[in-house]
Amino acid sequence: MKEDELNKAVAKIKIAIFDVDGVMTDGGLIYDQDGKEYKVFNAKDGQGLVMLKRAGVKTVVITAKESYMVQKRFTDLGFTRIYQGQKNKEHALDEVVDDYELKFDEVAYMGDDLPDLCVLRKVGLPSCPKDAVPEVIKASRFVTERLGGHGAVRELCDLILKNRP
Repeated sequence: MKEDELNKAVAKIKIAIFDVDGVMTDGGLIYDQDGKEYKVFNAKDGQGLVMLKRAGVKTVVITAKESYMVQKRFTDLGFTRIYQGQKNKEHALDEVVDDYELKFDEVAYMGDDLPDLCVLRKVGLPSCPKDAVPEVIKASRFVTERLGGHGAVRELCDLILKNRP
């Protein structure tokens, strides 16, 4: 996609939705000896998300897993909605679009793997980290220079903020 077409698509965005593992994290899963799971989040990604919120862009997480750490992190960041345990991410997307009376072209989504394709194919700004699976890269209009969990989210945030009307 040409840069001016991308910028026009980005200017429409009113809500940014994100997957967690492989997007907000590097996709690694860390367990202690008791089976407790840990996740590592990027502080620069967090700052980008805070700036999006301040600019009036709603932020949402849709993830297939359930985790206390996800609830804690995104509650602390002031996310508009946190959807966990979503085996069908498209259902959560449709609910958000309906509840906020949005059009799909006003939605940005960042995912990294096959379960994200159903959402990526519906939104106006499908995006992914550089290390997403090939099918997701092909479905995305914006592919970051950075890896998931290492600043990819911040790249999308900065792109949206730069193109705000």
